[in-house]
Amino acid sequence: MNWLKYKKIYFSVSLILIVVSVFSLLKWGFELGVDFKGGAVIEYKFEDSISTEELINKLAESEIEIRAIQESGDNLYILKLGEVTKETKNDITKVVSSFSGEKFLETRFETVGPSIGPELIKKTIYAILVAAGVILVWVAIQFKDIKYGASAILAMFHDTLILVGVFSLLGHFLKVEVDFLFVTALLTTLSFSVHDTIVVFDRIREIKKKSDDNLVDISNTALSETMIRSLNNSFTIIFMLVALVLLGGSTVKWFAVALLVGTVMGTYSSPFVAVPLLNVFFDRGKNK
Repeated sequence: MNWLKYKKIYFSVSLILIVVSVFSLLKWGFELGVDFKGGAVIEYKFEDSISTEELINKLAESEIEIRAIQESGDNLYILKLGEVTKETKNDITKVVSSFSGEKFLETRFETVGPSIGPELIKKTIYAILVAAGVILVWVAIQFKDIKYGASAILAMFHDTLILVGVFSLLGHFLKVEVDFLFVTALLTTLSFSVHDTIVVFDRIREIKKKSDDNLVDISNTALSETMIRSLNNSFTIIFMLVALVLLGGSTVKWFAVALLVGTVMGTYSSPFVAVPLLNVFFDRGKNK
């Protein structure tokens, strides 16, 4: 199958997604969570496991807004809120007490300063740049051509930009906040994107050693031979993430959504962004 025949369509789809993502980021930015803009964190230990959804509803009935509840094991639950006054703290304790039948223990209460936000953003950017640099050098060395590394990195940034754009839109329309878990999902997306790309590039290299065909024909053959394998691998992950989104509850819902978006984009970008870009780079090199 001539996959690269439709590369203009692939680039057009990617361009539309990138433009929407950039527009959303510039227009609305992110809905920042406690980890970025500060607030309060309360940790409770219950005798038995509880339903986080029911607890959120109970708190909402008392007009107490909870940004997130995370379960950290051993029946420990972390409540993340905005600024909390002494009266609000007492109201929360009363609701939790009535909800659990007083079978709980408050193990931590602290306020989180907004200064963690800029620091976390800096570290995330540094991590992405360091990862991109190492991947670029490693792929260029392995494939003996920097065009392979550049194609893989551009596809990786393509996935990253669209993921942050999606969460900018979710933050604007659904008030979905970004936190440490989103940063974790973002960095995970980087590795998954490059992983699939390397598989296709490796097949292109192997075919080039045995064939005198041009790069377009070799790329089409490599895509045909690896497409089923890539889809089977990706769908296995996607099915698990969809189950987490639907059944995992509020604790991991948006983390799973971030991983799902990253997985879908990584599956798309490897054959339909990285490989076409590689061919464009080689064509321009020949023309020069």
